[in-house]
Amino acid sequence: MTQTPTKQQPQPPQARAHFVVPAKHPMVTVLGSGDALLRVIEQAFPAVDIHVRGNEISAVGEADEVALVQRLFDEMMLVLRTGQPMSEDAVERSIAMLRANGSAADQDAETPAQVLTQNILSSRGRTIRPKTLNQKRYVDAIDRHTIVFGIGPAGTGKTYLAMAKAVQALQSKQVNRIILTRPAVEAGERLGFLPGTLYEKIDPYLRPLYDALHDMLDPDSIPRLMAAGTIEVAPLAYMRGRTLNDAFIILDEAQNTSAEQMKMFLTRLGFDSKIVITGDVTQVDLPNGTKSGLRQVQDILADVEDVHFSRLTSTDVVRHKLVGRIVDAYERYDNAVAAEDGGGAADGRGAGSNGARSKRK
Repeated sequence: MTQTPTKQQPQPPQARAHFVVPAKHPMVTVLGSGDALLRVIEQAFPAVDIHVRGNEISAVGEADEVALVQRLFDEMMLVLRTGQPMSEDAVERSIAMLRANGSAADQDAETPAQVLTQNILSSRGRTIRPKTLNQKRYVDAIDRHTIVFGIGPAGTGKTYLAMAKAVQALQSKQVNRIILTRPAVEAGERLGFLPGTLYEKIDPYLRPLYDALHDMLDPDSIPRLMAAGTIEVAPLAYMRGRTLNDAFIILDEAQNTSAEQMKMFLTRLGFDSKIVITGDVTQVDLPNGTKSGLRQVQDILADVEDVHFSRLTSTDVVRHKLVGRIVDAYERYDNAVAAEDGGGAADGRGAGSNGARSKRK
């Protein structure tokens, strides 16, 4: 009996990379305390053997993966040269950006170092900067366009980055004032049934905007700036009938505007002003039958010059890692419900007020 030899699967070509860390950078800044950063890299590249000896790092494995490891260490060194430390989160996000760009360097693609070292604002010993590629593109769009929509799930930095850009514009005298506004609408609550005066009823809805301001400005200066009208925090209804010149205006929670409110707000734009509108089309709290202005405006202004739509996803969530997984789980559920009910708009741009969520009780 003759025995047919089993056909061996061709092995992918092996490659080797060698990297020397300059002496001025302690290895702990590259590998992390207790090799925490090295473990993140090893887990992300299981097909690559990474060895460290002194200030030398070598990597052996599949050619494409080794090339990514080489680029990762190059990008980490570029960040470290600016004096900014690398964290586990920054390494994970750098790996994700490199994989998204592909193994071959794209001259037009933003690099992890470009994203992680783009400082927006430094205040009270901390620096605010984008942490993901989509966040950087969102920030860049705010610089380039007069009206920018930041649309994405909770925790993606939509409002926080817009606030940082507003404070930056004020401090550099690009504008004379900041106006922050929100619709006073929340799930299952109506202002008339809440205790207190009108101001006391509205204030909790605007509190997240105050919190962000306290992160970016000297808390003692905020009451003075608000008294002078340099910073204004007000509900959306207070914008009606005004023309807002020489201002940086942010509309937050825009998914809770009606189509009429959205049109009213957009037409407040005056000379030398900039508008940023943020919201999450999957969390609409409007009464049933009311169309979300944020959903509708994406179709109306899609082709209008100097208006830009930036879309962020669960990969841009900068809160606890579990938040990103929760966002993904809800998106899968909504898509499944939409498919069962006849293909409702999965991206929240349909005509209904609450997308797939409003169809199932």
